[in-house]
Amino acid sequence: MIIREVNINDAYALSEIYVDNFCYSFEYEAPSAEEFAGRIKEIMGKNPFFVCEDNGEIIGYAYAHKFKERKAYQWVCETSIYVKNGCTQRGVGKLLYDNLLPALKKQGFVKVFAVLGCPNEGSEAFHRKMGFSLAATLPDIGFKHGSWHDVKYYVLGLNEYHDNMPEPLEYREINILRQ
Repeated sequence: MIIREVNINDAYALSEIYVDNFCYSFEYEAPSAEEFAGRIKEIMGKNPFFVCEDNGEIIGYAYAHKFKERKAYQWVCETSIYVKNGCTQRGVGKLLYDNLLPALKKQGFVKVFAVLGCPNEGSEAFHRKMGFSLAATLPDIGFKHGSWHDVKYYVLGLNEYHDNMPEPLEYREINILRQ
């Protein structure tokens, strides 16, 4: 398995993986490959976005994005990670996070959140294994597939925070895979 940076041509494969994991998303309609390409363009360069390939097939991806829009949140980001059905328990998520989390640290983020639609025991166990801890549960906040679902916020500290912190760098400024 190899980890590499995303490119626009990956949009179809990533949208297929997303559809496989759609039950954990709070979207009601899965994005098309074209919509997914727009999401890739929006994220890449500003934040890290990695894919995992096995024998040329994309089997997972992970990226970071803004936690909230307001300027005061700029030192905190949110991750998204998805692994193709049938490919879990193979170390894909760990490989992706082993690239994503150091990049976020190098960018200067102090905390990273994983926001999980629950129930999602596998993702919760994975995030705990990666060092995240449960920060909050918002009970019955999303309605999908005929029932109400919780959202759980898992958090991981990346850098010490202090007054007068510099703004985080954009990913293109650190580009961890090219060093």
